[in-house]
Amino acid sequence: MVLPEPAPLPALTRAEGELVDRYLEALDLMGRINPARGGDTYRGLRAAQALVRKAAELRDALALMHERGESEVHATTLARALRVLDGERRSGRVAVPPAGPGPLPGPRP
Repeated sequence: MVLPEPAPLPALTRAEGELVDRYLEALDLMGRINPARGGDTYRGLRAAQALVRKAAELRDALALMHERGESEVHATTLARALRVLDGERRSGRVAVPPAGPGPLPGPRP
């Protein structure tokens, strides 16, 4: 079975590429921290510690764009890049999952 060719990334400046990459990395970490997804606290702690570094890298990517005179974020182009890089699935891990069947749990004692 031959898989279809993936959609090509749109043309991005180096700074836009850095912005997209750092954003997705931070998003992945936020998905690991999401308390609605469960998991152990150590994993969440490690992800939260790494998020601090990724947030700084994301800030640096935006600062570089600003310094280079890239004063506008081209949302349509960057959204297309995020979709090609599986951003919709990755961002879904940050959202609160829909409620399952049955009553909602009450407050914890």
